[in-house]
Order: sequence, then structure tokens, then C-alpha cells
Amino acid sequence: MRLALFAAFFAVPAGAETITADIWADNWFALNVNGRQVMEDSVPITTERSFNAESFRFDAERPFVLALMAKDFKENDTGLEYIGSGRQQMGDGGVIAQFQTNGGTVATNADWRCLVVHEAPLDPSCAAERNPVAGEGACGFRETAIPAGWDMPGFDDSNWGAAIEWSERDVSPKDGYDRITWDRAARLIWTGDLERHNTVICRIEVR
Repeated sequence: MRLALFAAFFAVPAGAETITADIWADNWFALNVNGRQVMEDSVPITTERSFNAESFRFDAERPFVLALMAKDFKENDTGLEYIGSGRQQMGDGGVIAQFQTNGGTVATNADWRCLVVHEAPLDPSCAAERNPVAGEGACGFRETAIPAGWDMPGFDDSNWGAAIEWSERDVSPKDGYDRITWDRAARLIWTGDLERHNTVICRIEVR
């Protein structure tokens, strides 16, 4: 877990406030604010079993959009991990975040809107394939283009679904999660399938 101050690298608007953020993800995340990336998980998505938290600060002027991309680890487009071993399986994701603003805490919950941008395998029986190949047989996958401007105020996310709140029992968070005192409003979120939805983008506008 690290503490970073990003304001020094960007011109700070006169009406900006400094926001303190905590994010934990299984396995990886990136945070954009009004089209600008302010943090990327320090452990690459290529790292298996990466469960870590990041704590940092950034400056933003209202209205601003908190735009979170989260990825579960997968070896390729089959959506599987540990391919070819006795542990070959579908992974599962989850992310939680909280932001201390001048107006109080903004946290991940069902108020966020989310879109699945990578789903695999489309048929869970792919996990039992002896030689799983992305796009073949049970190992089909679906990719959705990330919409332009999704991380900016005014973007129409009305056709996205509400984030799904998941329990600690569902996600089994570890390695960094317990180092943070989470606000009571903060919830572990994802879309509707922790295993098959490998990459999701979620957003909320703060006014």
C-alpha cells in the first residue's frame, strides 16, 4: 500500500479540492478523473494472485467523474487462469473504493454504473477443457468497446447496469484489504458475474 500525491504533476484548478482515496482490487485497477488517469495499480495485471490496496491523493474540481476500470487476472481470452495445471479455473473479481471529499465520503456501491467490457468463458465448461482455446467451442468470449468519453462529466450511462454489491464472503478479499479502515458506505462491487466478467468499467459523477 502506498501514499502518493499527484497534484504536483498537474496544474490545479482554482476551485479544486484534494481528495484522499483508498482502492483495493482483485486483481487490478486504474482510476481516471475527468479523462485523466490519476492512479494505476502498482502490481501489473500479468501478476497472478495480485491482491493489493493503494492509498493516494489527487485534486479535482466539481463536477468530476470517478471512472474505475477493474480487471480480474486471466491468462488469455479464454478467461481462465492456471491453464494446463490441476488448478485450471475461472477466476473471480471484486473491487472496493472510498474517496474522502470536502462534502463527505464517496464510496463504491450500487449507485455506481458499470459496463462489462470482457466476458469469458461464455460457457463455464471451458474450465474443464484439456486444451482450452479462446474463441473455440466452450471457450468463446465477448469484448465490448470502451465508449469514448466514458470517464467525463455528462456521459450518458443510462444504458449501463447498476453496480452489484457483493459480500466479503463472495469476494474473499485479502492482502491489503484489512489494512484499510473502510467507511460503512463502502461496498465490494462488480457486475453480475464475478467469474465470467473479467474486465469492467464503473463510474459515478460527483457534483
